[in-house]
Amino acid sequence: MNHPKRVRLVEVGPRDGLQNEAKPVPVEAKVALIDALSAAGHSAVEAGSFVSPKWVPQMANTDEVMARIKRKPGVTYPVLVPNKQGMNGAVEAHCAEIAIFTAASEAFCRKNTNCSIDESFERFAPVMEAAQKHGMKVRGYVSTVIACPYDGKVAPAKVAEVSERLFRMGCYEVSLGDTIGVGTPGECVAMIDAVAARIPREKIAAHFHDTYGQSLANILAVMERGIAVFDTAVAGLGGCPYAKGASGNVGTEDVIYLMNGLGIEHGVDLDAIAQAGRDICVALGREPASKVAQALKAKAAA
Repeated sequence: MNHPKRVRLVEVGPRDGLQNEAKPVPVEAKVALIDALSAAGHSAVEAGSFVSPKWVPQMANTDEVMARIKRKPGVTYPVLVPNKQGMNGAVEAHCAEIAIFTAASEAFCRKNTNCSIDESFERFAPVMEAAQKHGMKVRGYVSTVIACPYDGKVAPAKVAEVSERLFRMGCYEVSLGDTIGVGTPGECVAMIDAVAARIPREKIAAHFHDTYGQSLANILAVMERGIAVFDTAVAGLGGCPYAKGASGNVGTEDVIYLMNGLGIEHGVDLDAIAQAGRDICVALGREPASKVAQALKAKAAA
């Protein structure tokens, strides 16, 4: 099996994991989570998003969160930015990295960002300009890379086209998201190969949701195609406000356990991550969705 020697895990729990929570999560809990994740060895922890509180109320206090976290040297704390207004918030919060997002499906793009795919790129232009001016790195997200809850199956060629546009615009990396978690290994490999024909493989990240329990199989499959960056969420938190029934992101604990078993380096401490997951789940009043987190919790309680 052709696996990388090392992978990079991008922790998306504090943003993608929490954005769909119905009850407001206190700033203290978010700050404690982000600090625990960086202390556990993560080199990238997505900290929030500067989107309209009307659309995603859970992210309304991102400015306060950014002001209170302990920024660890060598760790990036990217925030999601949809437009120029959001970019102003990121600049004021002294963010070193931002992420912009679009979709490979027109219907999802309209539901998620209230504009077409082409219009989303028009909105990105001033954001990219400001990022360059302030020396910020920019990551790109493509949603619905396998299928869309409104349009059905999405063609790999469409994913490749949107990904290339983001890359050419200046994104240092493009994260490909199976937003509703329906992909299987063959589909994911076909999609990755289509994108890799247009942009370098080392600039591609994979972002899988576990709705149908396929995310670890998908990670293994695309890793064999040279992908070595994966978005994961502590405790398997998450979902998407615009994708009904989509369960959480693949659990960070599950991915670390897989990588440990394969002898692949990642630099993150499993026990510390599991503890951070248990703590945030207590704050949320729920059990972790990650299978490894559940097993470690039972073991710790024994």
